[in-house]
Amino acid sequence: MTDDTIDGTAGNLASLLYRNASFAATDAKDKVPAIPFIPHRGLFVITCVDPRVDPANILGLELGDAIVLRDVGGRVTPAVLADVAYISYLVETKAPQGPWFEIAVIHHTDCGSGLLADEELRQDFARRSGLEVATLAELPVLDPQLTVAIDVQRLRDHPHLSGKVHVSGHVYDVKTGHISTVA
Repeated sequence: MTDDTIDGTAGNLASLLYRNASFAATDAKDKVPAIPFIPHRGLFVITCVDPRVDPANILGLELGDAIVLRDVGGRVTPAVLADVAYISYLVETKAPQGPWFEIAVIHHTDCGSGLLADEELRQDFARRSGLEVATLAELPVLDPQLTVAIDVQRLRDHPHLSGKVHVSGHVYDVKTGHISTVA
């Protein structure tokens, strides 16, 4: 097994599969309990898919430390609300005596979702993707302090999220590497 090919797979994925074989040989996976469990750090992170904003790196997370949900812009969409409501329900029903968790919404500077603010690009993408133009118009993160506050409020107002869950909002500056709490 080399870093160039593994099981007939070449390219970028091959090197990742090689790294996975190294990971599988460690005991890291054995330190995470079976479902249901509250993440070690009691954290549910919602953030952007941008590779510059990898929560494991910018927050120093280890396996089992947090639930991480990533989408374009790190926005709290109806799909994200459904996922959060499900996790909240599991905690209430399967681990009611356990500790609760914090939801940290992290938006960032220089977000590529901002390109969706361009009407022509948004219209074209709506045609290609089948998504509604109005839905796409809600996604751009041009002012992360504003959009993270909107998303935090959206979570706090959600009727299926337990009041025991703390929700906070943060902005990651991709140039400085610092995270600031804004909501």
